[in-house]
Amino acid sequence: MRQLLLLAVVCVLSLPALSQTHPIEYYLNKAPFPMQAIREPVIPSSRFVLSDYGAVEGGTVLNTAAFERVISACAAAGGGHVIVPAGTWLTGPIVLKSNVDLHVEKDALVLFTPDRTLYPLLPAGHRFEVAPPISGRDLENVSITGEGTFDGNGQSWRPLKKMKVTPAHWEKVVASGGVVSEDGKIWWPSKEAMNGERYVKTLKNGATAEDYLPARDFLRPKMVVITNSKRILIDGPTFRNSPNFVISPQKVSDLIIRHTHVFNEAWAQNGDGIDISASKGVIIYHTTVSAGDDGICMKSSGDGSSAALSDILIAECIVYRAHGGFVIGSNTDGGMRNIYVTNCLFEGSDVGIRVKSNKGRGGLVKDIYIDSIRMVSIVNEAVSFDTYYEAATLTDAATVKIPEFCNFYISNIICNGAKTAMLFRGLPEMPVHDLHFKNVYIQAEKGVVATAIKDLQFKNVHFQTSQQPAIPPEAASFIKISL
Repeated sequence: MRQLLLLAVVCVLSLPALSQTHPIEYYLNKAPFPMQAIREPVIPSSRFVLSDYGAVEGGTVLNTAAFERVISACAAAGGGHVIVPAGTWLTGPIVLKSNVDLHVEKDALVLFTPDRTLYPLLPAGHRFEVAPPISGRDLENVSITGEGTFDGNGQSWRPLKKMKVTPAHWEKVVASGGVVSEDGKIWWPSKEAMNGERYVKTLKNGATAEDYLPARDFLRPKMVVITNSKRILIDGPTFRNSPNFVISPQKVSDLIIRHTHVFNEAWAQNGDGIDISASKGVIIYHTTVSAGDDGICMKSSGDGSSAALSDILIAECIVYRAHGGFVIGSNTDGGMRNIYVTNCLFEGSDVGIRVKSNKGRGGLVKDIYIDSIRMVSIVNEAVSFDTYYEAATLTDAATVKIPEFCNFYISNIICNGAKTAMLFRGLPEMPVHDLHFKNVYIQAEKGVVATAIKDLQFKNVHFQTSQQPAIPPEAASFIKISL
């Protein structure tokens, strides 16, 4: 009877939609920690139509100036809705302003130009970065809404690894132009892109934008970057084909992403879907992601003295393909706490729940609650905690910023198919510790792989594995198991 019940549960995983939907307020009330009140932007009702400001539809005329005019006019009038009508609108970078809603109507496509020379270099601390297709800094009350689409023309920026695509796809890309690395394994859109990493390493402090210019093709921009802002809403659009990460809010409070679709091809290098960085008061709800790298990811950098990322709710999201479904890291040195992930589906990702960092980029990550997750056809680990992520890149000087993962509460997890059920790799001086698993069923080839763990608790945790024992003796001694 028990096997039949488990089989029935696993069969539910094949359903394409989430089994139950609830309004955001349901999850806010259910959160295992008090969530701060998250305020939506308040936008005036005035409307400003893009085509009234000189924009030309069709995808052949550049409308960068028209976007700037309409957004500036809207902001100068106290704010309102900038309407992008149905049609194809070619443009360079768009800079958002406070009190403005950028609304893309159904059947509207905002296509960012593949001409890399039209993306200026902007100061970013002691270095320079390429202007994102959509950006905003020091803003209040901003939204991006509607059922339209933003396309970043990312293939004109990204390198392509031969091993990630079919021979026919590879030949087509190579024939389009660009250059191929000496070993024949990577295509680059230009020689400057291929040599950019080496060139950037030669630049000294005080280098100018002009100094960075030869590396522009290498310094691929993230698609949507909103920084140091509050009351931000993204509701409805599709964002696809980014040069780098797709949606990347940084130091934002009161952020809501809902009913949004994010898509990068599987071969999109560094093509993360949603990366939330050092932000507080965030909701990601009923959103679908397919990515070339991490799906929905939390990052935090800082001095490690407090949780730079906190009060996060992620509910009713689907990640169909990514390097990880829900991901923490690799930058965790700013600290993280109070994250609640619930009622999500991860299908076809390399890893389901992925927590990663390493010496030099680590900090305290605690009070993380992951509940009611379904996973299907996970390529590697259903659950992974790894403090040796990209360890080959570390230097002997990386003796500070030690990652600490503790007080994770992971419950009601069902995974139908994985290579490994759970992987834990802690540091000898800082084991992965105080992890609590409850009501977990994972079907995998291998069970638990663990080094440097302490005080793990398994309650009603079941592994159906080909390799036995599912929990090896060296790991079982650090795990308290109960029914």
